[in-house]
Amino acid sequence: MKSVTAAKQEATMLSKQLRNIALVVAVFATGLTACVIAPPEEDPMVQRLTALDGRLLRIERILSNQSLLEQSQKTETLSTDVRAIRGLVEQLQHQLESTRNQQRELYADIDRRMQALEGRASAGPSTPTAAATDDNAAYKVAFDLLKDGKYAEATNEFTQFLSAYPQSALRDNAQYWLGEARYVGKDFAQALRDFRTVVEKYPESRKLPDAWLKIGYCQYELKNWKEARDALRRVSQLVPGTPSAGLAEQRLAKMQAEGH
Repeated sequence: MKSVTAAKQEATMLSKQLRNIALVVAVFATGLTACVIAPPEEDPMVQRLTALDGRLLRIERILSNQSLLEQSQKTETLSTDVRAIRGLVEQLQHQLESTRNQQRELYADIDRRMQALEGRASAGPSTPTAAATDDNAAYKVAFDLLKDGKYAEATNEFTQFLSAYPQSALRDNAQYWLGEARYVGKDFAQALRDFRTVVEKYPESRKLPDAWLKIGYCQYELKNWKEARDALRRVSQLVPGTPSAGLAEQRLAKMQAEGH
């Protein structure tokens, strides 16, 4: 099957040939009129050639439009590909953002625990109670599982910790990390409940701004756009100028760009 370009070239060539033939016929007909008194009607062949030339001109225009259509279709295909690639890039950026935030939270928690240990060491030796030793050990087991990416196991350990040590000084952290384990495991509805527990039961916790941030993230994943915006704005109100506030502002900007 001939391409549109080849057909267009052939039509142009035929048109030129028809015009040349028409010119010859016209000259021949003009010569004949010199031999008669009354001017003859236009030669039928000239009429047919003129009609054919008109048809070829119309075909050329149609072929030109088809060429433009092909270009438009190619442009639309490229635009579709670009949109698909952009979507993949956004997904990767979201995954990277979640991973970086999780690592930042892990390091912050380790730093807090180290500072607490250093404070106790500077205060002099003391004999820890069995309960304090037990809850720290249980917390460490759950936290290590989370660091190792064993989210289901970490979820179980943090759940058991909260049940076994309701008076532990680490319970707000345990509740937060339980939500984090479920969030990374894409159980957004349950993670949302865990983060809400942090802000409701432990309003003085250092995890409060991060819990609000993750509430916003969970609401985003659940497509509750208004609730997501409200939670993310709360982060900037609580800790303006902090990395958590920066992440909240980035997500708000992303939501605005997406029309949410």
